[in-house]
Amino acid sequence: MNRPALRFPFAEPPGPGEALAVAEGILWIRLPLAIRPDHVNAYALDDGDGWTIVDAGLDTPAVRAAWEQALAGPLAGRPVTRVIVTHHHPDHIGLAGLFQSRGATLWTTRTAWLLARMLTLDVQDRPTPETLAFWRDAGMAPDMLARRAETRPYNFADAVHPLPLGYRRIVQGEEITAGGRRWRVEIGHGHAPEHATLWGVGHDLVVTGDQVLPGITPNIGVHATEPEADPVGDWLAACRRLEPLARPDHFALPGHRQPFFGLDIRLADLARHQEEGLDRLEAFLAEPRTATDCFDTLFGRRIPDAIWGLALAEAVAHLNHLRATGRAGCRRGPGGAWLWQRGDFAPDSGGASG
Repeated sequence: MNRPALRFPFAEPPGPGEALAVAEGILWIRLPLAIRPDHVNAYALDDGDGWTIVDAGLDTPAVRAAWEQALAGPLAGRPVTRVIVTHHHPDHIGLAGLFQSRGATLWTTRTAWLLARMLTLDVQDRPTPETLAFWRDAGMAPDMLARRAETRPYNFADAVHPLPLGYRRIVQGEEITAGGRRWRVEIGHGHAPEHATLWGVGHDLVVTGDQVLPGITPNIGVHATEPEADPVGDWLAACRRLEPLARPDHFALPGHRQPFFGLDIRLADLARHQEEGLDRLEAFLAEPRTATDCFDTLFGRRIPDAIWGLALAEAVAHLNHLRATGRAGCRRGPGGAWLWQRGDFAPDSGGASG
């Protein structure tokens, strides 16, 4: 049976510094990124004497220039008085601190603010021993490990403006007013902890951030900071909780790609896609494999260096979920990396750290 397709009412996205009205008093702004996807969406909500913006983009010269053009042009010179950040990732919170320095208030979840502020203060010249151990456990090749050990890693502060003290916490079920409309906060997890989505109260708009994206799946990763985490399980649970809230007439405003109709369809499809990936991975684990061995099965394409770390984080996340649900286990291999295998593969007594 053919499933209904998503509908995209806009043929083209706004250009740099431009904006498109997606509803009365709500402008869609697209900000540049240097890697795929090559953009992040922000939304400006008209509050009368100023604007609430949802997500702020990276702190880079290109994004600053795009905002200055938008502020002088479609935002008509009126100030940004509030920034609502859906989650802590750099492409969403990067310039929030700059807007705060100009008088805006920051509204976000407590976990998003704490993580972002911590990470902006945690600048590293070389990867930490814990990070190197995490990569080694996952099966990173010795030559790549040696090269990365001597290379300055990407730091959160490289593309995130300093966050001053002070923010306004938003919580599950809270209703807020922005753009002349009421919105209910619904919290998701998996792609980022305590990811805020905004659901229209008395209207059909939903700001999904990166919790629900059209055309691509959100990255769901495990890192050295919490190597035993199961974000895939968190994300599947969030999809199942949010799906009954979604209606066919909801108009979704995502963090990447284009606004769309079919939020209910997309939530179901994303969960199914994730389950299919887990099934493929479980089948692949008929023989012992490292996390890096799983790239082809999970992604079906060569992973370039620019996103290799994200791919590794996602592979570990899927393996952790198979372990958490009793579908796979792991133990140390001869070279020291964790070897994963489906079924009753006996786990090492120490448990996996990656």
